[in-house]
Formats: sequence, C-alpha cells, structure tokens
Amino acid sequence: MRRANRPAGPLMRGAATTYAGLQITLHWASALLLFALFPLGYYMTSLAKGAPGKAALVNLHKSLGLTAALVIAWRVIARMRQSTPPPIPGLHCWETELARITHRLLYMCMVVMPLSGYLGSSFNQYGTRFWGVPLPRWGWVDSALQHLFTTLHGMTAYLLLGLVVFHVSGVIKHQWFDAQRCVQRMLPGRGAPTL
Repeated sequence: MRRANRPAGPLMRGAATTYAGLQITLHWASALLLFALFPLGYYMTSLAKGAPGKAALVNLHKSLGLTAALVIAWRVIARMRQSTPPPIPGLHCWETELARITHRLLYMCMVVMPLSGYLGSSFNQYGTRFWGVPLPRWGWVDSALQHLFTTLHGMTAYLLLGLVVFHVSGVIKHQWFDAQRCVQRMLPGRGAPTL
C-alpha cells in the first residue's frame, strides 16, 4: 500500500504539529499512573488473603486507579474539545488506520478498567476508599457480580498492557527507525500547538 505523500493543502500547511499543552500533560500523567498501577496490581494480587500490608496496598491501588479515572475523564473531554495534529506525514495508509484503531482501543480500556474496578468493589463488603474517604457503594454484597467485574477489570488490564506495549513499539519504530520525530508531537514547546 502506498504512503500518504500527497501535497499538503492550505489546512494541512497550517495544521498544528504537536498536541496542546493540556493534552500533553494529561497524556504523561495518565501514563505515569498506569505504569504505577500495573506492577502494584500484579504484586497485591499475588499476596495471600490477609497477608500483612495487603489491605493498604489494595486501598492504594483503588485510590490511584480512581485518580487515573479522573485524569482519563479529563483527557477524553480535552480530546473532544481540542483538535489533534494530523497523522504523521509519510505513513502508509494501513499504519495510519492501525494507529487510529489502537488509540480508540486504548481509550476504551482506560475507561472500562477503572469503572469495572470500582463496580467490583461495590459488590463486596469492603467498598472503596478514595485517599481515605469512603465512596458510595453502587451495589450490594454479591460474589457473582464481584467476580464478573473483577474478571473484566483484570482482562481489560492485560489488554491495555498489550496495547501500551504495541503503542510504544510503534513510537520506537517511527521515531528511531523511520526518523519521523513522532515523540516531539507529545512534548511541550516542540511546534505550533493546537488551538
């Protein structure tokens, strides 16, 4: 399939080359939170029930997860309200489409994962504390529903992890093998910001 090398029209010539400052900030904030949540979630689930310190780790995971949910919600709103740069010039059509699908799946997982985790906690006897503050429970004690949402939470986490690895691999390919400077689009002060 051919690369998209058509001459840039007036809109393309005036298009932003980087993401807006808010989008950049939220991208890296959510990335840091997710990279903290993955090892924490893996470690705490490997501990035996009632193990010393496990409850504190679970509460930390829930608080970080809900913080990530707020950042991601803000990120979704910002993405809907602010324009984004056009695709990287010179990509094959299939690469552009694959990037679009990957980004949509990333957003879907980032929404489903904290929501399913919160719902899973709503159907057990412990509930959820957000940095020490008890949150409303949207359910009742029901082991079947808790298992359903907890399973969905775990499966989504693995899918998200796979998508993140795929996303980072794509960035490495475009940045260092294709010399397309895609990382600069997500760094502050590297081009004309979006409006």
